[in-house]
Amino acid sequence: MPALAEILSTKASRLPPRSTDRPVCTICADSMVAAEASAFLSDNVISYLWTCDNCGYGFVTKHSTKIVCN
Repeated sequence: MPALAEILSTKASRLPPRSTDRPVCTICADSMVAAEASAFLSDNVISYLWTCDNCGYGFVTKHSTKIVCN
């Protein structure tokens, strides 16, 4: 039976910024992929409703948007 070896890099891999910003449930530590709902609030703020598929815990996050004009 042949033996296979894998050489792992010692460099830390950089994940795309969006995948590292995923919320994590504070109850069961499960990561969430998509918000259940979103709403545009005043002053360029977007609110997201997150619900954990694993335990059902829910919470809201708010993010401000920047408008760049040239």
